[in-house]
Parts: sequence; C-alpha cells; structure tokens
Amino acid sequence: MNEVNTAIQRSSGKSDRAPRILVVEDETSLATLLVYNLEAEGYQVEHVDNGDEAELRLAESPPDLVILDWMLPGVSGLEICRRLRARDNAKDMPVIMLTARGEEGERVRGLSVGADDYVVKPFSTPELMARVRALLRRARPERVASRLTLGDIDLDRDTRRVRRSGREIHLGPTEFRLLEYFMEKPGRVFTRAQLLDSVWGMSAEIDERTVDVHVGRLRKALIRGREKDPIRTVRGAGYSFDETFGQE
Repeated sequence: MNEVNTAIQRSSGKSDRAPRILVVEDETSLATLLVYNLEAEGYQVEHVDNGDEAELRLAESPPDLVILDWMLPGVSGLEICRRLRARDNAKDMPVIMLTARGEEGERVRGLSVGADDYVVKPFSTPELMARVRALLRRARPERVASRLTLGDIDLDRDTRRVRRSGREIHLGPTEFRLLEYFMEKPGRVFTRAQLLDSVWGMSAEIDERTVDVHVGRLRKALIRGREKDPIRTVRGAGYSFDETFGQE
C-alpha cells in the first residue's frame, strides 16, 4: 500500500487508490522533476510531451488532475483546457496550467478557458505540490487525507495544527512542512538533498546542513521528557519517520 493510501486509511478508516495525475510538458528536465516529486508524494503519474497525445490519454482514461503546459507541440495547452471544459465528463477535472508567461493578461486568458490554477515558471516545487493537494482535496476530498495520524502524533493540514498525546505542538512553517513530508511516507529514508528539493524547493540557495538544523528544531518541539523520538537518523543516508512509531 502506498503512502497516500496509508494516510487516507489511517485518517478516515477506509482505503482508496492513489490519485492519478497526467503531466503534459515537453521540456524534458521539468517533466522529470514533476514526475519525480509527484511520485514521491504517492500519486500515480503519467507523462506525455505533446498536445495530441494528451488528448488521446484524456479521452481514454481521464485522470484526477492535469498539470498542463501552455505551449506544446501539436494542440496547445490552452486549447486542450478549452476542449476539456466542453466535455461533460471533464468539466470538473482540476487543471493546473504551467507557463513562462507572467503577464496578467495571459493569466486571465488561461483562467478564462477553465484552468483552476496558474503557475508561472520557474516555480517552487513545494508550492506546486501544495496546490496539487489543495485542488485534489477540493475536487475529490475522499482521495487526499486532510489529517495524518501516526502513533500519538496528529497533523491537521486544514488548520495547520499538530498535536502529540493531545497537547498542541507549535511548529514554524518549515518544520510543519518537514513533519508533513515525513508522515506521508513513514519508513522511507530521505537524503538531505531530497529533503531540500521537496520541502524547500530546488531553487533554494541553502546548505544541506540547514536540514540538520530544522530536523533538530522539529525534534525539540515534538519530544517531551522520555517520549520516543519519531524521526530516525540513518547514518550516511539521511532521515526517516520511524515506521514502527506507535506500534510498541
């Protein structure tokens, strides 16, 4: 069972398949980055690099969400979005448009054809992942857990609150994102570079040692007295949320 499904089952008592996302992007390096980060979040991801292929995939097997580049070989992203909104079975499909165009007029044009969100390149990967989660939660609330609970730690994405054994844990924005990322994938070991990419974003100009500082702050906030440390330090590799936490 993947991490997203695990989170859903633990928070709502029932399991479901992971949301399916179609990435339509012809820039290879960007497509690779998107697929890697979306799969790391636990989503099922398919990638195509042109508008004609995208139309075939959308007709054959509609996904739960589309990340759609504005400028594509073949049919443009703008036209694909327009055609989607004209189809009864795709009127409510969440669409995030990617573009290098940052002018207000172009943003309005993209939204006017039915895009739900609009992201200008270059963008922050954590911010895009947050937008994906928000759109999926709005369109398919049963597919994305709003709360993550492991052991005696409870994280509520909607209220941005964390509790352990009923007491409130006060975390800064970075520590909250770090804990959320760990709890989505218990047992998986992340290198410092992976955490920088996923929590801070690839464009962040910070040293990998910064990860150690924030993990230390997170531990200090989470642990009181003899409480068990939920975060494992894996020598020579990185960090992981202990998958056995709360099972003893």
